[in-house]
Amino acid sequence: MSASAPVSAPPPVPPATATARASSPLAGFFIDLGIAAVTLFGLSLVSGLVWGLYRGIVVGYASAKSGGGTPDTAAVAQQLGQPGALGQILMALVATGGAALLVYFWRRPANAAERQRSRDALRRPSTWGWTLLVASAIVIGSNGIAFVAKQMGIEPVPTNLELMQNAVARFPLFLTLFAVVLAPAYEELLFRRVLFGRLWQAGRPWLGMILSSLAFALIHEIPGTSANGPAEIAQLWLVYGGMGAAFCWLYRRTGTLWAAIAAHALNNAVALAALVFFGAT
Repeated sequence: MSASAPVSAPPPVPPATATARASSPLAGFFIDLGIAAVTLFGLSLVSGLVWGLYRGIVVGYASAKSGGGTPDTAAVAQQLGQPGALGQILMALVATGGAALLVYFWRRPANAAERQRSRDALRRPSTWGWTLLVASAIVIGSNGIAFVAKQMGIEPVPTNLELMQNAVARFPLFLTLFAVVLAPAYEELLFRRVLFGRLWQAGRPWLGMILSSLAFALIHEIPGTSANGPAEIAQLWLVYGGMGAAFCWLYRRTGTLWAAIAAHALNNAVALAALVFFGAT
């Protein structure tokens, strides 16, 4: 077996039944994206309701026990409306992870040949060299963009900054598991394996890279969900879109999604370490 990766690994080839579901790869892309968006939104609502009810019952029981049998209705209502750091992380895990798994198994499951090519790629030292190179380039590039933007007076605040700060203080181990292991896995499965992979397989990798990276940027910074203005949102989209494009390139270059997952995990680990030691992402 060659010690170096090919210039471009062959694209993933889904089962014939999955290929035939959409006459146009671009239409298939947007169908996949629509299914993922609807599933993500639905699971967010359901998981938020379940978590709120659970917390409401716990708080209601505790307040009734300490208050002579009368639950604190205000405290219960607060739990139903504000899931807290742990609740928000669990909601994100259920919603995005559930959406990724649904679209993957329903629309674009990997076949035996693709899984074998991925295993072969994992044995090549060059796969891990490219992974480290891409992860390093993302960290340097993201910080470089932030530095230049700061000189221009643009300093965005990530939508999830407060959530992450609270989670670091209260649930550090769970946050590490979520940010460094689980989130990279399901985000790469959805945005690279399913969305980018469909157009790559159809011979349009650059279009797949652009569209999947735009979707990746949008899901990480949705206008109106934070106090960021247009310039700040544009900077965050540039950072997240660049990350998405880099992960697409790495997936295509190495031929294994595990390389993109590993690079994503390394980037998140660096960001989490920066949050812990310097108080910023």
